Amino acid sequence: MWWGGRGQRFNIAPQKEQPEMGSDTGSRMPEPSSHQLGSHQLGGCLASGCLPGEKILAWAPGLRKGQELELPGTLICTNFRVTFQPCGWQRNQDTPLSSEYDFALINIGRLEAVSGLSRVQLLRPGSQLKFIPEEILIHGRDFRLLRVGFETGRLEPQAFQVTMAIVQARAQSSQTQQYRGITLSQAGKVSGSRKPPIPLLETLEDWEAERKQQGARGWRVSSVNERFDIATSLSGYFWVPNRILDSEVRRAFAHFHQGRGPRLSWHHPGGSDLLRCGGFYVASDPNKEDTRAVEAMLQAGHSDVVLVDAMDEMPSLADTQLAHLKLRALCLPDSSVAEDKWLSALEGTRWLDYVRACLRKASDISVLVTSRVRSVVLQERGDRDFNGLLSSLVQLLLAPEARTLFGFQSLVQREWVAAGHPFLTRLGEAGASEEAPVFPLFLDCAWQLLQQFPAEFEFSEFFLLALHDSIWVPDTLTFLRNTPWERGKKSGQFNSYTQVYTPEYSQSLAGSSVNLQLSVWDWDLRYSKEQISQFLNPGYNPEHRPNSWLPRQQASFMVPGPPSSVWLFSRGALTPLNQLCPWQDSPSLLAVSSHWLSRPARSSESLADQEWGLPSHWGANPLPPGLLLPGYLGPQIRFWRRCYLRARPEVQMGSSAPTISGLQDELSCLQELLKKLTPRVSPENHCKKRDPNTILSQIR
Repeated sequence: MWWGGRGQRFNIAPQKEQPEMGSDTGSRMPEPSSHQLGSHQLGGCLASGCLPGEKILAWAPGLRKGQELELPGTLICTNFRVTFQPCGWQRNQDTPLSSEYDFALINIGRLEAVSGLSRVQLLRPGSQLKFIPEEILIHGRDFRLLRVGFETGRLEPQAFQVTMAIVQARAQSSQTQQYRGITLSQAGKVSGSRKPPIPLLETLEDWEAERKQQGARGWRVSSVNERFDIATSLSGYFWVPNRILDSEVRRAFAHFHQGRGPRLSWHHPGGSDLLRCGGFYVASDPNKEDTRAVEAMLQAGHSDVVLVDAMDEMPSLADTQLAHLKLRALCLPDSSVAEDKWLSALEGTRWLDYVRACLRKASDISVLVTSRVRSVVLQERGDRDFNGLLSSLVQLLLAPEARTLFGFQSLVQREWVAAGHPFLTRLGEAGASEEAPVFPLFLDCAWQLLQQFPAEFEFSEFFLLALHDSIWVPDTLTFLRNTPWERGKKSGQFNSYTQVYTPEYSQSLAGSSVNLQLSVWDWDLRYSKEQISQFLNPGYNPEHRPNSWLPRQQASFMVPGPPSSVWLFSRGALTPLNQLCPWQDSPSLLAVSSHWLSRPARSSESLADQEWGLPSHWGANPLPPGLLLPGYLGPQIRFWRRCYLRARPEVQMGSSAPTISGLQDELSCLQELLKKLTPRVSPENHCKKRDPNTILSQIR
């Protein structure tokens, strides 16, 4: 995690005799001294600081390196994680899950053993260590680095054992999903008076409340998938048009990849609807009734429909993974890239190019949503990666409520967790071929928006960092399952996918631990109140709060689309289509001539420029209220240094700008930010409105 904090204490009983290492004589591990390791209760299954089902495999005294001061302590390997326990640290009872030095096994991207100045061995799962290490380096997928040195002498067997335990635990972790999460009672918290910080969208009531919040009057909550027999990767509930029956939903969804048919993501207050769906099963042969049902769901009551190819001009999953690997290698302290060539190497990773592509695509989709009253459908073959990324970015650009702390968490829960983004697979649990950091790419895009519009967002960079690091924590199932069905099955909500999970069923379990599973949004179990206070952006302008810019259902600034028109948005251009579905011609939906498009679309010109002339800061016609259009050219896309260079603390402390010119660049950036923030909110008013003691209640 990004803050220094208090680590967890483990109670390690005297271990059995150690395995032999290159000789016939074993070595019995000494019992830990009381000043190194202690025993603490952590409620139920978390006794001795372990998570439920967690077992300590090996440990060894060591010295954390790489900081200003070397830190003595103990390196511990369990079947869930690797953690470094500093000597004398005590676990904070208020934040029982807090630990700065935890590395979940799934978070370990690279493990190296070092002996002497030149002997280095890369240890993959299943490898055999060839020497007794003097130190090991654990490179996290979250860009953290844990470097621990071992003392020479009688403790060498323990150094060997703990290193091999990490290797074997990683191999075992890659073969089975061990992470089961914990409940509130296991975290030592009273569960009766505690509610989820945000709606987890596990009940029909949650979805209905969210629908009303968006003002989507033409939509209803469908429970057709509550048995998960249409699509196990979808939530049990989702939004469909009012006039569509569940029987029609079932028939229509059968003609989409993985059963992920069209459903509402977000309703714009001006009248447009943003939908998402999987790819068509082109080989299927639907009858006329099925085709009409599909068309009705895609139209969603609108005469103007735009299909958006979500993967057009976007990086593939393999491209995203390769760029992330190059970025991680570049940001290591021992990177072989010379300082004068570092920026060129950063450009060569193409990570910033992919951030730029995402922001540009989201900006174009935002224009499509706001320029006409229409149905805009995001279509991706699997509907579980870039559909979620683009839908989330569009809502950040258009919806002030999504830019609040509560709203952003709700957005992630709805468009990523409940929508079935395969977090565990994309994190690398299923193998390198399926790994791709799509969600971290989204967080980088959100950080870019925060830098360009600092007064528009209630949350801060520190919140984004905390969320980034929480992707790999082993104590919740939020990001360590691929689907809502898997998440609910492991937490005990149902025994199989045929179990109906209804609000009545939920209430019957209210007194048990089943309905009290921790989520990643339970920040107060991992961070202190002082740390959580930094989740809030001091430059946020309260005038930008939700509903302050446009009353719901007021569509005066939006123009109805042309009658019965169907468009494909691809390569930055709108192309008229002869039919909405790929299977057969549809006489009810005919293409219209291109004169309905206000200006010819060109991929070299953004859709915003085509719609409103020049960029807003050039004095063009005012943009629709609430719409943010980010810059994505050249230096407008920045490098998230505070996240990606955490393994290099000397860079974080400002030594990256030792020259006068470098300091001038730093000063210019700060002055530019100050100009943006100064006229927005005064410190006096901010202090009155932003009481740190009330932040937790605001989150909930």
